[in-house]
Amino acid sequence: MLPPLRTLKAILRRTTETLAHQLARPSETAPDWSDLEWRMAMAVAAAHGISPLLCTLSPWSNPAWSEFLVDQRAHVEHRCKRIFALLEQIDAAARAERVAIVPLKGSALHAPGLYLPGDRPMADIDLLVHEHDAEKAGRLLQALGYEASFAQWKHRVFKPREGSPPAVLGEHRDTPINIELHTRIQERLPVHTIDITDRIYPGDPQPGLNPYPSTAALLSHLLLHAAGNICNRTLRLIHLNDIALLAMRVHPHEWDALWHTHTDDDAPWWALPPVTLTTRYYDDAALAQLRDRFETECPPLLRTISHHQTLTQVSCSELWLHAFAGVEWSRSLGEAKNYVVNRVKPSKETIQERSDMVRTQLWLRDQPWVTQSRGRRMLRWLTSGAPRMDTLYVVRAALAYPLPVE
Repeated sequence: MLPPLRTLKAILRRTTETLAHQLARPSETAPDWSDLEWRMAMAVAAAHGISPLLCTLSPWSNPAWSEFLVDQRAHVEHRCKRIFALLEQIDAAARAERVAIVPLKGSALHAPGLYLPGDRPMADIDLLVHEHDAEKAGRLLQALGYEASFAQWKHRVFKPREGSPPAVLGEHRDTPINIELHTRIQERLPVHTIDITDRIYPGDPQPGLNPYPSTAALLSHLLLHAAGNICNRTLRLIHLNDIALLAMRVHPHEWDALWHTHTDDDAPWWALPPVTLTTRYYDDAALAQLRDRFETECPPLLRTISHHQTLTQVSCSELWLHAFAGVEWSRSLGEAKNYVVNRVKPSKETIQERSDMVRTQLWLRDQPWVTQSRGRRMLRWLTSGAPRMDTLYVVRAALAYPLPVE
């Protein structure tokens, strides 16, 4: 049975902020938590993708907590091996078909040894191809046993023809590995599209798997991805950890070169919130310097808000849905108006995306909230409020997680 939502909200905030500081600056002193708080810590660790890292960085003596972390690390390590084996198959097939592919984000972070197998969960594989190779890449994936699941403005999603995700807390070794195929690297913040594809796709692509052009290019992608997640209130702590780790490997001249690829009208104003949030938890001089540099580019309202935001507020650890979350990212009154109009009266594309989410996401199945009319959902948002379905899913899974046998 769920605790009162007000109590749950407070516990999620407390455990999230504690784990965020623990990941950045590990302490051997365990928090004085109740059984419910330890359960919610499991939910937070799973939702934020940090269970495997905490397995080695959180030597807290709570049997259920320790067993959960060890179990999660084993599942993630097994799943990583499956993903790496699949990437090898994709590389061989892409070479044979003379298609250049860039593995993105998690796959790229493992390549230079930033993470070891088992350290970082990967929900799926993200791949970037040139637009003229998109259909060929799709056929390549189908030849490897995949089928098109759905398409949205950011990517096309392919899933294995066989297998379904198990309803468990966190990662599971047998969860099917989906593939997201991108032809552009872009985010809507909140309605204006930021596109950095030309900084991510290699200048001299070769058939097979290609790395990012530079470490700074990868970091730029991580920052834009994190910006999109902050705007949508879907950030995960692992995203901040990625940024903090990678920033230490970027040389100053790389950032200078990347910065000068932007025009005055397209300066990376969107990078300030993720950099500011990362430096809130991680002590990093290089990121602090970047934050100061981004200050002048960021719109005043967003700059002010970002200085006070916490991880809880921009992630699924914030229990309540917000009807106009992300409106502060608008750079003009006209853009803010368009955003509000789109929220009140969504486009056909948005309605289709929601339908695809309901059909494919395990945490949305059999939830009456998602099948209600737009008007009824908006009315509840503005009156009594509504809890997030993704948050409640992981909370219920944590409450049902079996305790170790003493």
